[in-house]
Amino acid sequence: MITENDKKYLTRCVELAQLALEKGDEPFGSVLVSEDGETLFEDYNHVSGGDHTQHPEFAIARWAAQNMKPEERAKAIVYTSGEHCPMCSAAHAWVGLDRIVYASSSKQLATWLEELNVDPSPVYNLPIEEVIRDANVDGPDPDLAETVRQLHIQLHSQ
Repeated sequence: MITENDKKYLTRCVELAQLALEKGDEPFGSVLVSEDGETLFEDYNHVSGGDHTQHPEFAIARWAAQNMKPEERAKAIVYTSGEHCPMCSAAHAWVGLDRIVYASSSKQLATWLEELNVDPSPVYNLPIEEVIRDANVDGPDPDLAETVRQLHIQLHSQ
């Protein structure tokens, strides 16, 4: 269940997605939050240069592996504007991060891109639960998902 506290961090993710779009990139943003509610790391997509592994969720996994103890990672929460792709889900699981909360789902994104006549990604849109065993996830958030949809419409209308 997405709480009001979760919405605060999800809103920041959507702001980061907007920033990515303003910088000429795809609109995705993510935040890593400690068990105590401290924002530890945040990032947005950096794929416009051609390296499509530069997702913020993947950056969070790398940062967490280098900067957090395993027991801290197991209690952290990753908030993101869009549900993790399979690559990011795997990275999340491999470093032992816990809960994921997302504003919009992979299924929603696939539908939006189809409606916009955008070719599908070379990677299947799989729900996080199909990649991570015993995944602890919440999402999507209906209000924020609509905002994310609008960002994708902006991206593909340019």
